[in-house]
Amino acid sequence: MPIIEVRDLDLHYGKHHALKKIRMDIEERSIVALIGPSGCGKSTYLRTLNRMNDMIAGVTISGQVKISGVDIYQTEIGTELLRRNVGMVFQQPNPFPKSIYDNVAYGPRLHGITKRSTLDEIVETSLKKGALWDEVKDMLKKPAYGLSGGQQQRLCIARALSINPEILLMDEPTSALDPISTAKIEELLGELQKSYTIVIVTHNMQQAARISQSTGFFLNGELVEYDRTSSIYQNPVDKRTEDYISGRFG
Repeated sequence: MPIIEVRDLDLHYGKHHALKKIRMDIEERSIVALIGPSGCGKSTYLRTLNRMNDMIAGVTISGQVKISGVDIYQTEIGTELLRRNVGMVFQQPNPFPKSIYDNVAYGPRLHGITKRSTLDEIVETSLKKGALWDEVKDMLKKPAYGLSGGQQQRLCIARALSINPEILLMDEPTSALDPISTAKIEELLGELQKSYTIVIVTHNMQQAARISQSTGFFLNGELVEYDRTSSIYQNPVDKRTEDYISGRFG
C-alpha cells in the first residue's frame, strides 16, 4: 500500500481554484519530484500533505489525503502529531536564533524529551543523518547563523529528522544554494531515501532527473502527468509535459 494516497484533491484560495482533482500515490521510501512553472500549484500541493495550508485565510479543501491509511483531513488527528510524522524543509534555510545543538534539540524537547544524555544522542544521530556532524561536532554551542547557507540547510534537515518523521517534504531546498552545497544535499537525499519517503518541489529539471524515482508535472493547478521519472523524461504521454521538459515554456 502506498504511504501517501491522494484522491480528487481540490483547493481554493477564495475564488481561485489552485488545485484541481489531484490524484497521486506515493510509495514508501521513494523520492518523488514535483516539477512545473511558477504558480502551477506544486508548492500548494506539497503543503496539503502536512496541512500547512490550514493556516491561510480563505482556503477550502476537499477530497482525500491519506497518510499510512489515515485521512488527515477527516480524522481527529492533530496537526502537531501529523507534522511530527511529516517533516518540512523550506526553500530558504531557516535555523532558529539558537545554537546548533538547540536547533536540533528543539523538536524533541517540544515533545517532552528533557534528559540530557538522550538529547545528546538525538542531536548527534540527527546531525549525522544530515551529513553535518563532522563539520560541527566541535562547535555545537555556537550560533547556527554562523554556518554557511549549505550547512544551515543541512542543519534544517537534521532538525526535521530529530523527531523521527516517516515523510520529509522539501520545497526547493537547494534553490538558494551554490552548486557544491546542492551536490551535497542531493547526495544526502540518496542516503535518506533508505529510511524516509521524500517529496521534493524543484525548478531544476536536471535535479529531478538525478534524484527521483517518480515525477509529477503540474500546470495551472492540474497534475498533468505522474509516472516513473525515466518515463516522464524519455517518453512523456502528454504534449504539455514534453513541451515543458524540452524548454518550450516555463
